[in-house]
Amino acid sequence: MSIETQPFDPAVYVETPEAAAAYLDEALATGDAAFIADALGVLARAKGMTEVAEAAGLGRQSLYKALAAEGNPRFDTVLKVVSALGLRLSTAPVK
Repeated sequence: MSIETQPFDPAVYVETPEAAAAYLDEALATGDAAFIADALGVLARAKGMTEVAEAAGLGRQSLYKALAAEGNPRFDTVLKVVSALGLRLSTAPVK
């Protein structure tokens, strides 16, 4: 008997702004730039890539490219995407 699997897409489970903020907080806590970019891509897909691209003043294809696994988004792009997602970055002291 074989087991059938399907790809997991975390974007399906991000249904509220609070969930989006928690997801991005956890990604930021890793300190892994690639994972943070991926998390932004997940959140953009959850909200709608076209909507996020327009709100960020970016082309949809450019946004896909910047947030792809091999992408390396500029910090201004990250800030635009975070804002378009209705979120903001903040800091806290490391314990």
